[in-house]
Amino acid sequence: MSWAESYKSKVTSPFGAAKLLNSGDRIYIHPGCAVPEVLVDAMVQRANELFNCEVIHILSLGKAAYAQPEMLPHFRHTAFFIGPNTRDAVNQGRADFVPVYLSEIPQLFYSGEIKIDVALIHVSPPDEHGFCSFGVGIETTKAATEIARVVIAQVNPNMPRALGDSFIHISKIHRVVEADVPIMEFVQVEPDPPADELEVYRRIGQNIAGIIENGSTLQLGIGKIPDAVLTSLGEKKDLGIHTEMFSDGIIRLVENGVITNEKKTLHPGKIVASFVLGSRKLFDFIDNNPIAEFHPSQYVNDPFVISQNKKMVALNSALQIDLTGQVCADSIGYTFYSGFGGQVDFMRGAARSEGGKPIMALPSTAKDGTVSRIATHLAEGAGVTTSRGDVHYVATEFGVANLHGKKISERVKSLIGIAHPKFRDELTHFAKQKCWV
Repeated sequence: MSWAESYKSKVTSPFGAAKLLNSGDRIYIHPGCAVPEVLVDAMVQRANELFNCEVIHILSLGKAAYAQPEMLPHFRHTAFFIGPNTRDAVNQGRADFVPVYLSEIPQLFYSGEIKIDVALIHVSPPDEHGFCSFGVGIETTKAATEIARVVIAQVNPNMPRALGDSFIHISKIHRVVEADVPIMEFVQVEPDPPADELEVYRRIGQNIAGIIENGSTLQLGIGKIPDAVLTSLGEKKDLGIHTEMFSDGIIRLVENGVITNEKKTLHPGKIVASFVLGSRKLFDFIDNNPIAEFHPSQYVNDPFVISQNKKMVALNSALQIDLTGQVCADSIGYTFYSGFGGQVDFMRGAARSEGGKPIMALPSTAKDGTVSRIATHLAEGAGVTTSRGDVHYVATEFGVANLHGKKISERVKSLIGIAHPKFRDELTHFAKQKCWV
């Protein structure tokens, strides 16, 4: 049977595909913008027939109806990275959280430590050779499909054909549900922030851009700080990208010739990533575009791989940092907020890169300027995402502190120097009491 005949034999309805799910199954869902909503909706519609199923994924978009209170007898969610749609479920005890580096998740699958019964994925139509692209997200999904007992694919002509190690052959898919629906976009629609807040992020972006050299390779995520940095890089030359994910912000720099990838020492000429979060414009940008090469998380996020890029710059954000350099980025006190993601992977990779710069960035204050994010100590219950030994550069709107190889007294003074001025006396007083300065 040819692959085309095999494909036709596997096409079914969403309900027909959902019939392959059994009580007690562990079900993996393609995350991010790739969430296969048609398949997920069909799964949820079968809830009354299914019991004690576990739903696992990293950050996902959409409703996440399986994580609602009424679904608890049927589905229990396990998050490898907590998103807004599952945060309440985790912190109310209706879902679980696995703190783990993104680079290590695929090995949990391959080793059998975490078995997967069913993988629900979202892919492009097969090409002339029968290969479907994972599109906007390869990350941990390729590994999941390689060990799952059953793979069910939502095949969508709107899914971009991302290049790289990002394909699955139709022979590896057990059921196909064709769905011509929009790919879920990650577009942050927020009211225009006050001018003073915009100024804070503009200054952070400029401070970070000031220590990025021409020819650097960048890891940038999504949010106000990465966007501010990208806006400040217009005069740089020959920048490259090696990052777990990117968003719309890099398109302009590619078009303007700032990002060329020509000076990269690993995959020269290529943007390397494992997923994207953004708009339809971004999806069209990566579609069949040879400049973008996608690889699974165990490769992209491997600190050894990352470190092979000379002048590797890792930019990550924090919720809070204490005076000795400990970073909390995944929880607010006892409340789990997000996850490890690739922060430590890239901080360590950049630290081992020749000329590399691991950078932690954050506004100096929170809660309308009433709380210093550079704190005497992390909040009660807060977890240490990145240890003080992994933190090199810290940036706020008041400057950049280099902590690497510095004594505690030097680290404390440097961090106080980039704290908001109205908190510096308080921080200094505490440091003197502890004999840190």
